[in-house]
Formats: sequence, C-alpha cells, structure tokens
Amino acid sequence: MSSTHEVLNQAPPRVDLDEYSTNPALTEAVERHGAGWSAEHLAEVGSLVGQADFQRDAELANTHPPVFAGHDRWGNRVDAVEFHPAYHRISAAAIAHGAHTSCWAEPRPGAHVARAAAFMLFAQVEPGHACPVSMTHAVVPSLRAAPELADVWLPKVFSRDYDPELRDPATKSSAVFGMAMTEKQGGSDVRANTTRAVDAGDGTWRLTGHKWFCSAPQSDAFLVLAQTGTGLSCFLVPRVLPGGDRNVFRIQRLKDKLGNRSNASSEIELEDTVGWLVGEEGRGVRAIIEMVGQTRLDCVLGSAAGMRQAVAEAAWHTRHRRAFGATLIDQPAMTAVVADLQLEAEAATWTALRVAAAYDSEDAESVAFRRLATPVAKYWICKRGPHHAYEALECLGGNGYTEAFPLARRYREQPVMAVWEGSGNVIALDVLRALAREPESVAAVDEEVVSALGRHRAFDAHVQATRALIGRVQADPGSAPQHARRVVEALALALQGAVLIREAPAAVADAFVSARLGADRSLEYGALDPGLDLAAIAARA
Repeated sequence: MSSTHEVLNQAPPRVDLDEYSTNPALTEAVERHGAGWSAEHLAEVGSLVGQADFQRDAELANTHPPVFAGHDRWGNRVDAVEFHPAYHRISAAAIAHGAHTSCWAEPRPGAHVARAAAFMLFAQVEPGHACPVSMTHAVVPSLRAAPELADVWLPKVFSRDYDPELRDPATKSSAVFGMAMTEKQGGSDVRANTTRAVDAGDGTWRLTGHKWFCSAPQSDAFLVLAQTGTGLSCFLVPRVLPGGDRNVFRIQRLKDKLGNRSNASSEIELEDTVGWLVGEEGRGVRAIIEMVGQTRLDCVLGSAAGMRQAVAEAAWHTRHRRAFGATLIDQPAMTAVVADLQLEAEAATWTALRVAAAYDSEDAESVAFRRLATPVAKYWICKRGPHHAYEALECLGGNGYTEAFPLARRYREQPVMAVWEGSGNVIALDVLRALAREPESVAAVDEEVVSALGRHRAFDAHVQATRALIGRVQADPGSAPQHARRVVEALALALQGAVLIREAPAAVADAFVSARLGADRSLEYGALDPGLDLAAIAARA
C-alpha cells in the first residue's frame, strides 16, 4: 500500500464498551434514586449496546429505512411496513431487556428509574426504535382504565417476547402499541379532531377519519382519539381483529422525516374501523393524559441519551486525536468545550432520572411534583439537544459531518424530541396551566428547589428571580403567555441546579451554577470560567 494511504492520527472505533458503567452520571443517579439493585442488569445492557455489531445494526436500521407496501403481489391490500432485519434485532433486544414495560410488570422501589436507564441505553445508540418501545410502556395506565381490555392486552404488553408479525391477537404472546391522535387540521389541538366513532351496539365502535401522524403503524394496536355524541373519546384499535381478519387501517404514506429515519411514521385512513372504548365516553383526553405524561418523560430520557452519545463520541475523538503538538482534549479550548458538553449531559441525566423517580411513588407529593416537573424538563432538555449535538459534532471536525460517524444522525434526531408530544409553545402553555390551576404542583417543585438554597449565591439569586417571575405570571394571567418560555426556562434551570447541587459531585454542581446561572452565564458551549476544574468534568465524559 502506498505510504500516502497510511492511516495515522485517527481515533479507533468507539466500540465494545460498557455504556452503562462508563457513564458516571447515569450510574450515580440510578444508585441515588433507589435502583442500585439493577446495576448488574444495566451493565449487561450497556455492554450489549456498546458492541460493534449492535452499533452496526443501528447504522443499518437508519440507512435502510422502513418501506411501505400497500398491496401484495396479487393485488390484495396489506398496508404493510417492511423493515431491515437490523431494526427487528434492536427492537427484540430492547424488549427482551425490559426497556418497555419492566417497571409495570415487575414493580418494586426504583423500578421506573431502572426502566428509564435501560430505555436510555438503547436510545443512546439507536433512537428510532425507542418510539414504539416508549408508547408500549406509556399505554399501560390507559389500559388499566378499561379492565376488560387490560385483561386481554396487558399480559401481551408486559411480555419480553418480540413478534412483529401481524395476526390474530389470541395467537400472540406479545404486543407493541402505537398511538394515533393528531389530525392535519388540529395538530396538538386534539379537540379539533373530526374522526368520528359510532356505537356498533355489540360492545365495539366504528371509527372513520384521517390521522396526520400515526407513529409505528406496524404495531399490533393503537390508542386513537375520535369524536362521539358526547365528545372526544379514546379507543383501542387493533390492526388484526379477534379471529384473524384485518381491521381497516389504511396507511396512506410514510412521512419523509428530517431524522428518526428507522422509525416509521405515517398518515392513516380509518373507515368503519373497529375499536373498543377506553375509559369513559367523552373523556378521551382524560383517558390518555397519563400516557402523554409518560411519553413526555421518555422524550426527556431520549434527549438525555442523545446528549450522552454526543459528548461521549466527542470526548473519545479528542482523547485520541493530536493537533498542534498535543492531544486535543488536553488543549484548554477543547477541554472547556468537552467539559461544557458534559455539564449539559449531566444536568439532563440527573434531572431526567429525578423525574423518573417521581413515577415510582403514588403519594400526593410525587404526583404533584411530576405534573409540573415533567413538562418543565421536557421543554428545556429537549430544546438543548440539537445545539448540543451540533457542538459535539464539530469536535470531530469533518468526520462528524459525514454519515460514516453517528453524530450526523444524532444531530438530525434530536429535534424530534422537542416536537413529539408537544412542541415548545404547547409545553410552555401546559406549564402555565399547572401554575394557574394546580398550586400543589408548584409547591412540590418549589420545595425541591429551595432544598438546595444556601450553597451558591448565584443559584439563590436565580431562585429568587424565578419565584418573582412566577408570582407576576400568576397575578396577571392575561399577559402570562407572553412570558411562558421565560418562566419555563427559569424553572428548568432552577430544577437542574437544585438536583445537581444536592446530588452530583461538587465540581459538576459548581460549574453548572457558574455556567448557567452565574454573572458570566453563557449558552455558548465552551465559554466557562477557567477557574473551574474543567479537566475533572471532561474526564467524566
């Protein structure tokens, strides 16, 4: 081989690592929030997703995205979605390791935290499959509102088998769920939906309408919102009916998306489609509201997982690359960037698992805390994801901008978390509703925040300013929407600061307060106070 093609000064592949045990923020947060008993299992998952063949499957699932097949070779309508085998291997592994419903199937203290960590590890390497995994997890509270349906479907949802074939539910040991709520004329305003449901008189309903976004249309069943005579209602719609006949579930097309390529998102048409009522007629939003909360939390988990992938890849490259006479990571400008990226990832991880821990208890304080903390965390962490991915990508230089490395895919992926289950204004307005109508949730988050007072002057000042801002919004509801984003950002930073001050290593907490809340606050990565122990923070990446 010509000497001009000798490969020098390139980082080796970042493979065959335990992605759990090498992530100090995740391991510490899991232990702190009562899920230390799951460490061995999570290390097993971490080693699995760190393997070269698993990462190759993640690449294949995205470079060979799902394909819609409307009809079979003889002209019969099948409305099928065909996936590369790599997608099925990844999905099977995630379900086998309980990343979907282990916290419901095997409840114990810390179960939601353990499940959240497993979900994050799989989503870190391949995020597209996490969509149906998340929805299958989130459907459980809604199904429990319909005991007869729960008896049929929950054992399948709890199963760790993975069977992608669509057939009679009675012949399957497992099931994956999706949802179909939004319509082209309403989007997040689901009360504007026009899909209609008519009582068939036999315990089922017949649904007719169009859904603009239906995630994972290959799923076994879906929760669907439709209008009845008494208002918006929730229905369980299976792809295959008892006995084996296909339900009417016409896939119009797969969405051509910016990212999330391995996951099939679609438009669908329903026409006299059979469904079963979930919860009370006319109370559809109430039936799915807990599902929405769970999927919003998974958006936070997914964004935090993406941040971990981004900073880990950036740190790996800079530790193995030399320029201008020194390893990149040892050069002060790069040390500051990697440290700042790690700060963001740590704040996201610690906050995400703190919120997940609130789902491990049904006491009034935990319920109130998660009501407000979930949308607050969802808004801010998911907003920070895309720029974080970009900055990490830049650390790799030209390599990061190519499809041969995972950060180009991650950069395209991160925005979906901010859009899915409510984009910025929808989430911010939901926070305003909680501030106005649910004072117990405000008190619960405030108690969390004030528990960290007295250790950092900048944090204390931020909390005082945030409380004043909330007070102004509550006193003048008419002008509140104009300040919604400021309120949510302030709350999110206060919550992240409190969690880090109380739980994270001092170097991390000190740097976060300085970088995000101090007088020199900057959202530009790398603009950190040089007096901080940046090398110690970067070493955690």
